[in-house]
Amino acid sequence: MDKDTFFSKKHSINCRGKLLDLSKPVVMGILNVTPDSFYDGGKYTQPEAITARAGQIIAEGGKIIDMGAYSTRPGAPEVSEEEEEKRLFPALEIVRKRFPDIPVSIDTYRASIAQKAVSEFEADIINDISGGTMDPDMFKTIAGLKVPYILMHIKGEPNNMQKNPVYGNLMEEILKFFSEKISTLKLMGVSDIIIDPGFGFGKTLDHNYELLHKMEDFKIFELPILVGVSRKSMIYKLLQSSPDQALNGTTIINTLALLKGANILRVHDVKEATESIKILEEYNKFTD
Repeated sequence: MDKDTFFSKKHSINCRGKLLDLSKPVVMGILNVTPDSFYDGGKYTQPEAITARAGQIIAEGGKIIDMGAYSTRPGAPEVSEEEEEKRLFPALEIVRKRFPDIPVSIDTYRASIAQKAVSEFEADIINDISGGTMDPDMFKTIAGLKVPYILMHIKGEPNNMQKNPVYGNLMEEILKFFSEKISTLKLMGVSDIIIDPGFGFGKTLDHNYELLHKMEDFKIFELPILVGVSRKSMIYKLLQSSPDQALNGTTIINTLALLKGANILRVHDVKEATESIKILEEYNKFTD
């Protein structure tokens, strides 16, 4: 295995004037402030629980906290902009005041939420599961905010994305999507772009594993790659289990993703993901 397979070309992103080094993989810990997320919905809605979860992510080695207030699991109910604000901003304020140095990513497809999260609550990164397809103002907003942007591929929308998604050629379509979106963003002056292949978003189980197998194709963009497979159905449905029983499978998929060039692992279980990175780092020392 070539050494560049695990430690890809040097990348860094600018988080409010501080550079976050992605030349070695890092872990993004999930902090959902939703009542209905598929795995941990309802756990982190009170100030004490929010503070404890953020502290746990940092203590276990997480370098980014990803906060979301709108579940995008297949079939999740619509959440109004007002409700998303009501859930997100008090929690974001708690995290920012208690842990001022940790980069915070906001999981939203709404440009208005992104604008307020950054300008009023000092969020660092916007994580858009729609890749700019669900709010026409998102790219313009990101360009104005000058923050790193996680560009994810999705086919359809959360309410219909898993209803028999079909591709003529999976990788060709996803690569074309990224090529067009990256070109648009760069023309608008957005320089800090992270790409997310969108495991589980408009993809069958076979699509997800083909995507994982061919993930090295994304290196053509020379951008950091985020992988979010934590406890998803591509794991527990294959193993005929449940999200609660999907930690071992998640660790395996994360390890394969690292070997394929992932720079960021977005996870519920930070300690285990951090250990995967550490073990592969040691292993890679002896690779020709």
